Amino acid sequence: MFCEGGHLYVYFTYGMHFCANIVTGPKGIGEAVLIRTVEPLVGIEMMKKNRQKGRLHLLDGAYLINLTNGPAKFCQAFGIARQENGMDLLDSEIIIANGETIPYRSISRSPRIGIRSGLEKKWRFFIKGNPWVSRK
Repeated sequence: MFCEGGHLYVYFTYGMHFCANIVTGPKGIGEAVLIRTVEPLVGIEMMKKNRQKGRLHLLDGAYLINLTNGPAKFCQAFGIARQENGMDLLDSEIIIANGETIPYRSISRSPRIGIRSGLEKKWRFFIKGNPWVSRK
């Protein structure tokens, strides 16, 4: 997490799951954003194979809502584990690319999930009404 922004920080939690963060701060400063969920667009069959467990629900007859709607599910679906820790997200197999701009009015905030302190801080950001958001 103390790499320069634009790197992947992967850690093992609860003795059973990997979680992935995008490092956002300067080198030496531990700042990162946890990836809680993604809306898969391509590679869905591979993601299903990687997950192999858990109930998968159809959404709109095509997408699987439970495939990537949690930080551990995201890592499982994308095959992210310890060996991806430290990857440069601007020049490696895993990259960050520009996407569509989301209007500010469509973005919502809430307290983070799975913590006990700092609940007054709304540091969890998501698109309002997006079915892929983990734990509404």
